[in-house]
Amino acid sequence: MRILSVKPGHDGTVALVEDGLLVFSHESEKDSFPRYTDLTPSSLLNAAERLDGPPDVVCLSGWVKGFHSIDPPLGAGYFGFDEGGILTGESRFFGSPVRTFSSTHERSHLLSAYGMSELEPGQPCYALVWEGNIGSFYAFTPDVQVRRLSTVLEDPGNKYQHIFALADPSTSQEHGGFRFSNAGKLMALTGFARSSSVSQAERDLIEYILDQPSILLTAPKEKLVWSPFYDIGVESQEFKDLAAKHSQAIFDRFLTVAERELTEGLPLLIAGGCGLNCDWNQQWRDCGLFPEVFVPPCPNDAGSAIGTAVDAQRHFTGQAKITWDVYSGPDFVYDQSPEQIAEHFTDEPLDLSRVVSLLARGQVLAWVQGRCEIGPRALGHRSLLAAPFEDQMRETLNQIKHREGYRPIAPVCLEEDVGEHFDWNGPSPHMLYFQKVRNPSLRAVTHVDGTARAQTVSSAQNPQLHSLLRAFKQVAGAGVLCNTSLNLPGRGFINRTTDLIKHVLDRGIDGFVLADRLHLARTPTADAAQGRRP
Repeated sequence: MRILSVKPGHDGTVALVEDGLLVFSHESEKDSFPRYTDLTPSSLLNAAERLDGPPDVVCLSGWVKGFHSIDPPLGAGYFGFDEGGILTGESRFFGSPVRTFSSTHERSHLLSAYGMSELEPGQPCYALVWEGNIGSFYAFTPDVQVRRLSTVLEDPGNKYQHIFALADPSTSQEHGGFRFSNAGKLMALTGFARSSSVSQAERDLIEYILDQPSILLTAPKEKLVWSPFYDIGVESQEFKDLAAKHSQAIFDRFLTVAERELTEGLPLLIAGGCGLNCDWNQQWRDCGLFPEVFVPPCPNDAGSAIGTAVDAQRHFTGQAKITWDVYSGPDFVYDQSPEQIAEHFTDEPLDLSRVVSLLARGQVLAWVQGRCEIGPRALGHRSLLAAPFEDQMRETLNQIKHREGYRPIAPVCLEEDVGEHFDWNGPSPHMLYFQKVRNPSLRAVTHVDGTARAQTVSSAQNPQLHSLLRAFKQVAGAGVLCNTSLNLPGRGFINRTTDLIKHVLDRGIDGFVLADRLHLARTPTADAAQGRRP
């Protein structure tokens, strides 16, 4: 059965599942579109190009006609965890008869985590969906029925980011200053917090935010002018301290309920945008309640098209599991000829020892291989790579990416060596957990609190990157590199030659690896010549 699934709204995505296999998942933000962008004509056309025949089922992942979950429903709408809200019908797709399917946004998170997990069919488990609006625990029965166990907190994701908007003088008054990017910045800032008890001012603000209903609609910034943290600045130490306590208060509300109600020792699946919070994921893993914790690489809304496709497959065939690969995004677009590339870059066959030599000398290289990653984290197909040993390299990479200096740079590491460098055993292929750094020489990838968000790489998962890390280990003594996403500021991953060339030239990057070719800039850019680079 061929199932084409569309997720409208922010993080718009088109996915195809065929006979239990994820064939592709095209997120609209990829190919240098704005981050979190709505579904675009380009993503639909890319999907159509990949289809080799009409689908059997066309899915509309439930959403709303507007900004907030209270807006009128689109398809099956936003809320609903059981099968009661599923909509089915018949239609035509480019002249061919198709069945139609829609289930709720809430179910899209649940079924994406279930369908992508390695749990055996029929294995009961718990699930946590925490995202902008939903914060609930569930249980999956052996026949893939869903029961909601407890609603813990309304708007956990929106409430998490709300203090960043409150403290940042640059945010707008609309929707309380909400921005999708606030959450990731807040996660970085929590690492700078001092250890101290919660002050009365901190407690008053945290409790107010966590108890506020529909916070984006009811708590504009001007309503919180009473707080001493109003427009205090997100890089002030007082705000950094608040950020960590606010984050922990949210987690503790969920942990308290889990300790009381999730007592059967079942695995836990995590979905929703809060599943990108590596600190929280690590705490779930370490809490001792669950024998296994699974977070998909696209727990945010970028995984919703996949989740609705899984739900449709379950509905029509009874099967709720899929086989998938994290590199199921779009193919790279070669829109420049070798002659056009040669105007600014050398061209030589890829020699990993040559790349290692460049990286060991402090150069920064873009690394492009195969199909794009699904989800928001660069995992070695659309990456910037660099040596991990100097503090200056973290500063350089943040400058290249136009990011705040407090943002950490993640490492990529040989899976077989991860325990040597980080407090971790086994795979962590999708960069979803924090680890304590054991190797003090890895200064560029060690956050101020001594942690890193490591990606492990095995020879089976990504043979080319694994070979590069092995070769780098032979020269530098550690099979670890800086790995950050290859993207223009505020845009999804670069996915075509024109954007790649422009980015490398504009930002003083030394060159790029594209498939099996190495291209180095013929002359240093103005930024590099002026000493921006080490």
